[in-house]
Amino acid sequence: MRLALEQPVRARLVTPDYPELGIRPTLRYSAADPFAVHVDFPADVSADEEGVTWTFARALLEEGLDTAAGIGDVRIQPCGRSRTVIEFRTPHCIAVIRFGTASLRRFLQRSYAVVEPGREDLGPEPDHGLMSLLDGV
Repeated sequence: MRLALEQPVRARLVTPDYPELGIRPTLRYSAADPFAVHVDFPADVSADEEGVTWTFARALLEEGLDTAAGIGDVRIQPCGRSRTVIEFRTPHCIAVIRFGTASLRRFLQRSYAVVEPGREDLGPEPDHGLMSLLDGV
């Protein structure tokens, strides 16, 4: 059984003042962090010339492939039939990245082979923490 996956994808950094820039982020998923998707951006596209990783819910990616989703730092929405836009927001800027929807769907389907939806498990730590909080109640 596979415990993790990585999938490099092609994407476009969309900017208002410059031509779009082709980039190669890597999508990651791991059974060790079953609710999360990670997007690693290479150093050459970050402001400080260091790689950047964004992490958000796998369920957000699933929802955003079909309809606008997200209200926080990460927002996802379809852009026509074959593209999906993901906005990464910080207090200082917004990065708009356009992905091919097929690549994102393929990654999502592959993540289901690692951990099926609804089968995510955080292990005994949350239960132990909850039991210690409620001890004696």
